[in-house]
Parts: sequence; C-alpha cells; structure tokens
Amino acid sequence: MGDKQNGHQETYFFFVGGKKYETDQPVLTGLQIKARVADWDSSHDLVLEGRGNDPDRLIGDDERVPLDKDKGPLRFSSAPKASFG
Repeated sequence: MGDKQNGHQETYFFFVGGKKYETDQPVLTGLQIKARVADWDSSHDLVLEGRGNDPDRLIGDDERVPLDKDKGPLRFSSAPKASFG
C-alpha cells in the first residue's frame, strides 16, 4: 500500500497518452500501467517520456517504475513494437 500521511492514503498519478491515471501504489510495473489503459493496443510498447535532455525509454512489462512525486508526474506513451529482421 501507499504511504499514509495525516491518516489519508497517499495518491500517486501518471499520464498515458495525455490521460491522467491515479493509484495508491508508489511503484507499478510496466504491465500494471498498461493494464490501467482500457484500450491499450497489445501490439504497442510502453514508452516513458524523457525529461529535459533524457531520451525516451522503453519500459518492459516486468520493469518496476517508481511514481515519485518529487520530480513531477511521469508521462508515458505507446509506440508500435519494433520488429527487426
């Protein structure tokens, strides 16, 4: 569960494709984030948008993503899975 502050449940939030999502969990996996998006296209990957000069980064289904508030909300997008070969 998330941290309790003054008797209230801590709320964390993030954006996927511009839509806001909330959770009481301080850490979610890539799969948990995708599961919250009702119309997620399973042929797409989850991409964490980079901040400042940081590049965008692919988030794997098993990767744990901290939703720390100190750096502002995380923003994700979807991208077609890359196919090589």
